[in-house]
Amino acid sequence: MNRWGIPKWLEEEVKARDKTCVYCGVQLLESVPRGYPRKDVATWEHIINDARIITRENIARCCASCNSSKGTKMLSVWLRSDYCKQNRIDENTVAPVVKKALQCL
Repeated sequence: MNRWGIPKWLEEEVKARDKTCVYCGVQLLESVPRGYPRKDVATWEHIINDARIITRENIARCCASCNSSKGTKMLSVWLRSDYCKQNRIDENTVAPVVKKALQCL
């Protein structure tokens, strides 16, 4: 289990599924190469901001930029933010796991 309470089996499953940010689609980096910004590094994300929901439908990987921007905002609110508008992120461009979460809201 990692420090966010995600079991190893789920961590491996999500890493295999989410090679790109589930929000903006950038190719995720596992670590920051020397001289590169941290913005594209993979971070763990609770799509629905509830740390108690540790399921394949709620745990995802996104870039540090999107994770920082989303913070604790509700997904539907964040998708209307200036950050999402500037980066052309909306309910049609996000990964299938996020689209599915949106249907449940």
